[in-house]
Amino acid sequence: MCYYNGVKVERSEFIRLKQLEKAIAKLDFLNKPLMIGFEYGQAPVLKRVAGKEDFEVTQMEWGFLPPYLKNRESVDKFRNGYKDASGKFHTPITTLNAVGEEMLLPGKMYRDAALHRRCLVLSSGFYEWRHVHPIGKLGKPLKTTVKYPYHIVLPEKEIFFMAGIWQPWTDKETGETVDTFAIVTTAANKLMQQIHNSKMRMPVILSEELAWEWLFGELSEEEITRIATSQFDTTQMYANTIAKDFRTMADPATPFEYPELTPVEM
Repeated sequence: MCYYNGVKVERSEFIRLKQLEKAIAKLDFLNKPLMIGFEYGQAPVLKRVAGKEDFEVTQMEWGFLPPYLKNRESVDKFRNGYKDASGKFHTPITTLNAVGEEMLLPGKMYRDAALHRRCLVLSSGFYEWRHVHPIGKLGKPLKTTVKYPYHIVLPEKEIFFMAGIWQPWTDKETGETVDTFAIVTTAANKLMQQIHNSKMRMPVILSEELAWEWLFGELSEEEITRIATSQFDTTQMYANTIAKDFRTMADPATPFEYPELTPVEM
């Protein structure tokens, strides 16, 4: 990457200089220590103000919805699957994440959003599962894996940015309009290869410089793909194990140790 002298500083500090932390501290909807994607709830997103080098902090529905879905019944079938009149089951389509390497390919539902409606998804930490094959009585790994949950943060950043794309969706029966989004993912870095070791993926975490480009830059397809496939520096990340019932806890990120588990390398 190359930046002009002086411009890089302005871009890298732009969002921070707007006192983002102070602004969002006043918004009650941001106090969500755990958001579960498959609940398709609202999540905090930075959305560009049309035609301006400015943004608003808003809520969007997590789970990108293509415009052709005509009503909430169609959305439910799209997300959860359904049986048609012949009894054939149609598998659900999951749009919580968009694959950074593929979203600009011809015919992809994410293409137009990646070109024209990019956003920043706010995070103070995300959760992922590590799959481990326990050693059996004969000293060999068992086929069935045991899953261990992790909480991943950026120690130097109380709030950080994930690349996102968004899509407005309208219920053609009720007139309800909502903005929906997907988090862009890329190949896992060294840390996330050890944690998300089943799929080897991770969210696209953006530095302030790349966040500015993603939100405001007039980007070519090559530049969009470059950012959408970038890997965040492992050395700036930290991960700790948490309890397996973290989803029911008041503080789901509370560290929890598993004596039998080999620590990941950071």
